[in-house]
Amino acid sequence: MNRSLLLAGVLAAFTAAVHVFVGTPEIAQPLLRSALAPEVSYLLYACWHLVSCALVLSALALVASALPRYRQSTYTLALFVSWLWLAFGAVFVAVGITAAHGSLLFKLPQWTLLLPVGALGLLGCARARRFSLTSQS
Repeated sequence: MNRSLLLAGVLAAFTAAVHVFVGTPEIAQPLLRSALAPEVSYLLYACWHLVSCALVLSALALVASALPRYRQSTYTLALFVSWLWLAFGAVFVAVGITAAHGSLLFKLPQWTLLLPVGALGLLGCARARRFSLTSQS
């Protein structure tokens, strides 16, 4: 069992749950009641749920990658998902630093969950790769 990938997957699942069950009522539902044009608000609402799908499916991919029987077949997927979460986190850091003269970094704390998932995923991939190389020799 790759513990780093498992931990990344569990943290990713937690993040997905927070996004869906806390974020939807707090962010997405008020968006639908906003003064934005309906096509804009529903486009953003659809994007919200695209993110929900990406978070849930990537959590499942990381957990599957942690299991010994899927180690070889899911390595590239876990690597991709890890870099994706790092990129997601980097977007929040960049927006938090550049918007409103840097005052949003801690008001948009999503990066505090996204970056650790990506880092743990990369660590797990490095361990899986090292295990694969030593078992082939």
